[in-house]
Amino acid sequence: MAFYDLSKEERRKLVEIIELEIKQDLIRGEDENIRKYASDKDTYIRRVVYKAIGKLYREQDIQRKRILEILMSMYKDENEKIRQAVVYTFGEIGKIEANKVELLDVALNDTHHSVRNAVVGALKQIGEKNPQAAIEFARKFLHHSDPKIRKMIVHGIELRGRTHPEDILPLLSELQNDSDKEVRKMIIHVIGQISYKEGCLEKVVSTLKEWENRELVKLATEEILEVHRRYKKFSAKSYEEAKKYIEQEFEGLRCQKI
Repeated sequence: MAFYDLSKEERRKLVEIIELEIKQDLIRGEDENIRKYASDKDTYIRRVVYKAIGKLYREQDIQRKRILEILMSMYKDENEKIRQAVVYTFGEIGKIEANKVELLDVALNDTHHSVRNAVVGALKQIGEKNPQAAIEFARKFLHHSDPKIRKMIVHGIELRGRTHPEDILPLLSELQNDSDKEVRKMIIHVIGQISYKEGCLEKVVSTLKEWENRELVKLATEEILEVHRRYKKFSAKSYEEAKKYIEQEFEGLRCQKI
């Protein structure tokens, strides 16, 4: 039975059991239960694992070295679900210890796409609580030779940009002329996602006005308007207000999807 097929009370009890067994593993320096749950086919069970380890890492300083040793050992496992759980756990740890963000480096080149994609999620986790660490990590790989990694980095800094677009716009600017189409598409996507909350559209548009890649800017403004259309219940400005603002700021730049 899947995690969310259980009742709320059953889920609570299951989480308590998993957390207890993980804690017991860590105390004994073992990983049998951690591996069992981290390899579970249910995404939500695996989520309980990395949240529980992250919590223990924050609350029990004495266990931190042992936790890191176990995680590094688990990352060598052939099961991609276990490696993915390790990456998400590094995301939890990176929220409080900036120097541990470097543990994500190796996962960028993992053989399995789900593990590589977990780096994006981990980077988003870190950016929410420890933004400077996430930005520094992103800058380290911003111009990586592999466009897939550049794309992941752009996606990974999106969450921070939703509330503080000024933090990530300089990085996006550096990639505005990227040679890879998929990287440019991700930049456009992220620009749309960081434009709709209070005060964000003004910051994004102000920066876009300075970009030299006018075709990318045009596509980005189209995406901004599409986001305002889709997220009308959550946007600080209505679609019409965003459209009018963009047209005024760009003085004649027309968006096809209006």
